[in-house]
Amino acid sequence: MRVVLQRVSKASVQVHHEINAVMQHGLLILLGIEAEDGQEDIDWLCNKIVKMRIFNDENDAMNLSLLDVDGDAIVVSQFTLHASTKKGNRPSFIKAAKPDVAVPLYEKFLEKLEEALGKPVGSGKFGADMKVELINDGPVTILMDSKDKS
Repeated sequence: MRVVLQRVSKASVQVHHEINAVMQHGLLILLGIEAEDGQEDIDWLCNKIVKMRIFNDENDAMNLSLLDVDGDAIVVSQFTLHASTKKGNRPSFIKAAKPDVAVPLYEKFLEKLEEALGKPVGSGKFGADMKVELINDGPVTILMDSKDKS
């Protein structure tokens, strides 16, 4: 499971010309799911995400977590995070989980993140054509992969 965390001062997701989620200060999370991913990946990532100290404290040092700043989150499914670009010029997405595997994991990820944050989490719509707008704060962008825990 891969995520791109983007610290934002504002973000929204539009599906079929309608706003699906909107937030102020927090994280926009792009989530890519592999067929081999499971609950352990979800638990590890959600725990890391809410405790990752990437928000500024009163001294302007990145010392505070999403929990510390009472930030919001939006999660957007992003199968292209598993693109293989080794051969040719057309990416391969063979490692990305198919919807029958990915959708339940995506939903479990949302539930776990809501539980860890103690509040609702916004989301896109799995498999939909989405328009994502954000103002990246910093900019701060962090890549994480649950297969890279060490």
